Amino acid sequence: MSRSRRAHLALPPWLAHALRAQRGPVPWSAVTRGALSAGPLLLVAVQVGRTSLGVVAAIAAMLAGINDRPGSRRASVKRIGVPALGGALGLVAGTYAGQQTGAVVLTVLLTFVGLVAGSISAIGPVASAVGTQLLVASAIGAGMPLPEAGWERALAYVAGAGWLLVLRLVLPTPGSLAGDFRFDGEREAVAGVYEAVAELLDAVGGPEAMRRRAALTAALDHAQDALAGPRLRRYASSSAERRLHAQYAAALPLAEAATALAWAGEAVAERASEGPRRLAAAVRGNSHTGPLPAPSRSAPALRALDDALLHAAEVFDQGRGGDLHTRPRTPRDRLRAAFGSAGREYGLRVALCFGASSAVAQALHQGQWYGQHEHWYWLPATAVFLVKPDLGPLASRVLNRAAGTVLGAVVFAGFAAVLPRPEGLIALVALSGALIPVATRHFAAQTAVVTVLVLALVMVGGEPQASMGRIGETLLACAIVLITGHLPMPGQRGGGVRARLAAASDAAYAYLTHVLDEADAPRIGTPGTPSDPGVTPADHRATRWTLRREAYRTLAEARTAISLAAHELPALARHTEGADEVADLLERLVDTTTACAVHLDDTGRIGPEHTERLTALLGELAGPGERVGLRLPRTRRVG
Repeated sequence: MSRSRRAHLALPPWLAHALRAQRGPVPWSAVTRGALSAGPLLLVAVQVGRTSLGVVAAIAAMLAGINDRPGSRRASVKRIGVPALGGALGLVAGTYAGQQTGAVVLTVLLTFVGLVAGSISAIGPVASAVGTQLLVASAIGAGMPLPEAGWERALAYVAGAGWLLVLRLVLPTPGSLAGDFRFDGEREAVAGVYEAVAELLDAVGGPEAMRRRAALTAALDHAQDALAGPRLRRYASSSAERRLHAQYAAALPLAEAATALAWAGEAVAERASEGPRRLAAAVRGNSHTGPLPAPSRSAPALRALDDALLHAAEVFDQGRGGDLHTRPRTPRDRLRAAFGSAGREYGLRVALCFGASSAVAQALHQGQWYGQHEHWYWLPATAVFLVKPDLGPLASRVLNRAAGTVLGAVVFAGFAAVLPRPEGLIALVALSGALIPVATRHFAAQTAVVTVLVLALVMVGGEPQASMGRIGETLLACAIVLITGHLPMPGQRGGGVRARLAAASDAAYAYLTHVLDEADAPRIGTPGTPSDPGVTPADHRATRWTLRREAYRTLAEARTAISLAAHELPALARHTEGADEVADLLERLVDTTTACAVHLDDTGRIGPEHTERLTALLGELAGPGERVGLRLPRTRRVG
């Protein structure tokens, strides 16, 4: 088939995204945790005669299972526990609001909750999960007919999510068989960095180099998150953890050298990647590295790679800790994200959709459209997963939600006709919990599994089979979100993308400015330069690595936001046109700055080729940046 023919048959971006699924091995550890979470909790509650609290606990365990992603045990505390606290708060607020207010006031209150939850969702992934559970739990608390008081429901909710978290912290995983049981996720994450460096070195000079460089950024972000999770003490408290921190820090100069080689575009010898691969194996096996092959030292980047390998070998033998090179976000940073352009747009959109769906649900409920079934909360709870922009493009979410709900409802109807009650339904809940970690790879599959689980919980709670009602409410929620999602909003559309781009631009320019200052520092006898006895070149390199990590991390976040926006329907996608061009230029700027830094360490100056490339990139950024409404920071003249 010709290229023109293939282009003609290409699917539109919004439909292609809806059909795309993640791939990878089955996460058997997460599957086991899922099977042991919601089902057993519900079984115990039924046995002791507290079925309604068991239903609440099972819902919390289900939502926690969606957040149970690969990573370290420490990181899972924040990723699972913090959203659960938000859900418990929403459950209390929704319960008392539903009991004490009428339909109109309740709708206004839920709309306000949507505004708050949407705004905080702009802060980051964990905050977004908090917003999701806050909204879902507030709708459930307001609408689910339960005999218990709000505080009892909240305790059951925390217990359900807490049980899955306990399983995550206690049960072994494949990586825990090597070395310290506590740090299997951290160990795998650090090893992944070295593997990513090796793969980038293999791809240098070829068409895959830039994709491998992006994969290296993702591996570094993942390792940084795994090691920087919540802790009781400020610093690593065990020798094994300090060793992992040192091994991560030793990977940073390797990543810098590999990025400089990719920027140069000249292929390197195959043995160059052997060293990082042996380091990766040593991390996974918690062992010594053994002899490492040294690459050629014919160019600055190759010499930097050789020096980084020698330093890593020393660290692996006697590493005693290392800086993670992170700059923690302050409360002020989080407030700025929540109340900035991205937070305002996100909050208004979520408030409008959540409020509209609550109003429609209340109208149908008061008009007895539901008959004897008190589950009007399904409509706003469904809208939550459709309106959240960071969960995927709007059209993709709507298509997958509708398809997944229909499939799940049909499958459940078949099971409900033959399974004994409640034993068979409890077993179905356990099976669904086990399938969630696999189903999260595609939104339609996740929706189907969650639909089966929720319908089973409803029947165990005493309500009749409600598959058709679930389908009808989901399709109605899809229509509401599609309409409200395309309505004009105050301010400029695409605020989330622009906010991410602005953060990436600020970080890239801060990184560039630091490297330029390093280049001038030996000639300038001012405090704060390497000529100042109080600040060593190692201190400047540590600061540089922190800035480089922040530049690449914010750039990756901007790329993700741009990709999601580009897969919206044309009416929404047009608001962020040109953002990908700016991201490309920023990425090239950061790569060139990294190559400059490596050359500077080797020769004490920035080469003319680097200066020329930096000047050209800074000039190219002005036009595209202005077209997308991005105010680029100022930097002094290069060279």
